[in-house]
Amino acid sequence: MAGANGKVCTGFSKPYVATYSAEGTTVTYTGGMPLARGVSVNLSPETSESNDFYADNEIAETQAGKFSKGKLQLTVDGLKQAAEKMIFGLGEPVDEQYGEEEPVKVVKYSGDEKPPYVGVGFVVRYLSGGITTYVPTILRKVQFTQGTMEAKTQSGENLEYQTRALEATVYRDDSATRDWKWEAAEQTTEAEAEKVLKGLLDIAAA
Repeated sequence: MAGANGKVCTGFSKPYVATYSAEGTTVTYTGGMPLARGVSVNLSPETSESNDFYADNEIAETQAGKFSKGKLQLTVDGLKQAAEKMIFGLGEPVDEQYGEEEPVKVVKYSGDEKPPYVGVGFVVRYLSGGITTYVPTILRKVQFTQGTMEAKTQSGENLEYQTRALEATVYRDDSATRDWKWEAAEQTTEAEAEKVLKGLLDIAAA
């Protein structure tokens, strides 16, 4: 199987997020953290229409359409409060009194939140010629939207595992080359791919 002409995707893991900012054409990331445990990812790029030039009753020249934006669907196990606060632009938990009990911390969803731009990174696993590799992938500028919530009661003795579906829009970044995605070199281990991923999102090594 050595020297295979292609590679097949066999896994997705380690989704991370970091707050995006840009000053001129300099892009930086801050406050990066694990988003959750990854279940699946679906990325659908959108491009402008191609620009065709006709001559001699046929297309003589063409300019391919360019990436305009994309739709991202991320399925994860579930969000911890810090990650949810980051991607949806939520405020800090506040004390709310109920009865004569001690106040409880509450995160409030008003509908007026402004989700920030973030960088999203994850690792994609491939198999080619019997060799497994791991590709760190960065979506440079992403904005999440409040998605649906679904939960079911337990029926019977066995747990039914439930996941969280997240939706976001992917944009071109503000760098000089207006990138929307980076794919780093293939790594031989998931740990090394995660290290590269965190480095590209300016996340300090633990």
